[in-house]
Amino acid sequence: MDDGRPHFFAETRKTLLKNLVYMQRYIDKFKSYLSVEKNYSLHTIKNYSADLNEFSEFLSGRELKNVDHLTLRKFLAHLRQNNISKRSSARKLSSLRTFFRFLQRDGYIKNNPVSSVSSPKLDRKLPAFLDEQSVLKIITAPDGKNFQDVRDKAMLETLYSTGIRVAELVGIDVEDVDFISGVIKVLGKGKKERITPCGDKAIAAIREYTEYRDKRANNAEKALFINKSGRRLTDRSVRYMIDKRIKVLSIKEHVSPHTLRHSFATHLLNRGADLRSVQELLGHKNLSTTQIYTHVTTERLKTVYDKAHPRA
Repeated sequence: MDDGRPHFFAETRKTLLKNLVYMQRYIDKFKSYLSVEKNYSLHTIKNYSADLNEFSEFLSGRELKNVDHLTLRKFLAHLRQNNISKRSSARKLSSLRTFFRFLQRDGYIKNNPVSSVSSPKLDRKLPAFLDEQSVLKIITAPDGKNFQDVRDKAMLETLYSTGIRVAELVGIDVEDVDFISGVIKVLGKGKKERITPCGDKAIAAIREYTEYRDKRANNAEKALFINKSGRRLTDRSVRYMIDKRIKVLSIKEHVSPHTLRHSFATHLLNRGADLRSVQELLGHKNLSTTQIYTHVTTERLKTVYDKAHPRA
């Protein structure tokens, strides 16, 4: 006797597959929105897509219109059970927040379920930075007159002199450097251009390097920093270069391109630069992102106070 179960399961499976297809269509529309309207980088869009695909798997084919704040809290609990860090969970929730805001704006859903869900409270991690002497040791380490040493010195000088991200460094074209004014045009996050000052030592190092570069670069290559084959360097290549340089120096701290960026910001604030100026130089959208460096400088002031004040 047919109790209808096979038919029921077939219909359920069909519904689940249909909902998964709809979810993927929404994700594709969202990715197009991020690319065309928001002008986000491919790297950022890839991260959003990964977060949304993970959420789609968690939904197991349930319809988006049935997602509420309880569903999202269950998703956060699911992440916690899988030992996902608070920072990663907060990023995934931020991706969902932007996604549902887009869906609501374009009329795909009526209410945004993320609006009533709070992000996990994060422990603010102080940025790792080096003292001025350690930075000097790193940027003067390449002291040869071959292509690689001259190039690496120019890159290290530029990273510390400007505080730019490694992705921004490898994105610089030859025409972006103004040797007379001592500034560099940088393409930052969200493909936003900004002009950043570059110190005399860095400009001199770049100028010396361009003589070596021009003999090696392919005719059509616009990139300032190139590899041995004459093509644009990658982020990974710069990180590998720094790792290799650090190994021969007696520096115990872990050093990355971002460490030089953190050191740049911290040293500026230690020497009296105002927070707004440092925000502009770093290319931060919000001042709150830059404010973490004030914790570092406050710790330094406490140390000075404890040593110097007679009643400390």
